[in-house]
Amino acid sequence: MTRWPSRRAARAALVLAVLAVLPTCHALVVASTGLRPPSVAIPPDAGVHAWTRVRAGLRLVYLEGSPEAIGAAHARLLRERMVADETEIQSEYERHVPWWAVRTAIEDFSRVRYRHIAEGIPDARRREIAAEALAFKPDPYASHMPTYQRMVFLYSLYDIALPLEHSPLVGCTSFALAPRDTADGHVLFGRAFDFEAGEVFDRDKAVFLVREEGAVPFASVAWPGFVGVVTGMNAEGVVMVVHGARGRRPVTDGIPVAFSLREALSHAHDTREAVQVLAAQRVLVSHIVFVADASGHFAVVERAPAEPAFVRETEESTAVTNHFEGPLASDPRNLRVRDTTTTLARRARADERLGEITPGSATPASALAILRDHGCAAGPCALGDRRAIDALIATHGIIADATAKTLWVSAGPRLSGPFVRLDLHDLLSAKHDPDSDRAPETMPADPTVAGREAP
Repeated sequence: MTRWPSRRAARAALVLAVLAVLPTCHALVVASTGLRPPSVAIPPDAGVHAWTRVRAGLRLVYLEGSPEAIGAAHARLLRERMVADETEIQSEYERHVPWWAVRTAIEDFSRVRYRHIAEGIPDARRREIAAEALAFKPDPYASHMPTYQRMVFLYSLYDIALPLEHSPLVGCTSFALAPRDTADGHVLFGRAFDFEAGEVFDRDKAVFLVREEGAVPFASVAWPGFVGVVTGMNAEGVVMVVHGARGRRPVTDGIPVAFSLREALSHAHDTREAVQVLAAQRVLVSHIVFVADASGHFAVVERAPAEPAFVRETEESTAVTNHFEGPLASDPRNLRVRDTTTTLARRARADERLGEITPGSATPASALAILRDHGCAAGPCALGDRRAIDALIATHGIIADATAKTLWVSAGPRLSGPFVRLDLHDLLSAKHDPDSDRAPETMPADPTVAGREAP
């Protein structure tokens, strides 16, 4: 009589068989999915105008010139920080996914699915990344993935990660205050960037000040290694931020979000022009872009793959969180976001706070008080409650005065530390001398959080 193996033994044999062939499959995937960088020549260091300084605990990085000059200077100035941050990110990834086989499967899935992702990236950005990769020497992670390919993937993190997780990777609250609501008739914009991908993105943030040839100069609040845009303002006073959202299925043909916003911010002189750029782009994943300009023209642009952009425009003070309100409102993915996340609660609280503003009274300080709000629309809640605007999880925050072209940026931790004032008129000037800078003005730390910890 034939004795069949037990189910446990069969499962063990199957696992061993999979583990035996996995290295071979991985090698085949690596060999067939590489991204070839464009051929570029990086300019000598002496011919590039770039600098980095730390002001009131906030790192500023100035980059100027051609895409190649910007990419090379970025790597030369910040290589040590980029290596340290990537080491920490990799360590966090291994902590959350401790099994080598699972990590390899996830990475190989991404390699195969996004083997053509660079085709959707503008040529200038591909040349910039290629120069950045060439200047990023030595690269301690080159054996894991070639430098250029890895940098493309890191810039496309939001787009690549979205198919692998079930809630918006970027869960944020933003608001814009119309001129009639502010004390000086200026446009104010507040933004909390809730990006729970690691403490390093808060602790080691950077504000990039970019003057690219043929483009509008802009500031981007990000981290070393990332000159894309998730939160930014340009020299014309156009403010632009991205919010995570869910609708339709992700695709593999389109422009990554960080470069999408950078294209718009680099070429728009007002909200109308920004919306034109955004509406013309094909996107990989769903999201919301909130745009404001110095005149008080606001637009909420809801985007999803294979769908026309839906634009809501207003000149009234308004808030945005993480759910669609246009044609994609009934999409099952959007309904799940509404039902299982805090987007509705945060929106209700933000609307409540905006409704309390006396016309002609708002200032950067009072806007920051809204951004640091720890209350809930449903009633009192504990410090750190996820339904609050400030749930003590933000990677960075800003208060932008679009009219004056000034940007207040959180120095950390989260939104609780001081906010540092940056004058973009001065900092984005090609004639600016960083060594002549005085100590910048700051708004103080949040007294509510001082000495306390979130639950």
